[in-house]
Amino acid sequence: MSLRWSAQARRTTSAVALSALLLASAAKHFRTPSFYNPVVPEYLCRKDEPGSRPNGPLAVMSREEWIASSGLLEAAAAVGLLIPATRKAAADATTAMFVAFLAGHIDALRRAYGPDGTERERRIHTVRLPLQLPLVLWSWSLRK
Repeated sequence: MSLRWSAQARRTTSAVALSALLLASAAKHFRTPSFYNPVVPEYLCRKDEPGSRPNGPLAVMSREEWIASSGLLEAAAAVGLLIPATRKAAADATTAMFVAFLAGHIDALRRAYGPDGTERERRIHTVRLPLQLPLVLWSWSLRK
């Protein structure tokens, strides 16, 4: 018995697998938002304390709002990947999202190796950053 899958079946299975990963990650954004705190760069975070100065022009949301928004984006991307008619657009958006997340992972790694970084943070962020490349390539591969 041959177990050959068509290219379409492989792409569909791959899309379902990435969608499941994105849905699990989206759920974690709401269950354990503190897990994502280190990968939200400070320069993106609005200061909500009275009298505090904003960090810059990109500081339009609080850290919590960025984490919730990225969780919603991941959930939307997951759904888009499951629908054949939207899969290409969702794959493009997911690739762009993973590339944008690189900034947060690079910033977290930079801080982990800074004067206030811990050995544990160095280990975590040294592993987390390179994991983005396969995710970018995986989502890009679903554009066909």
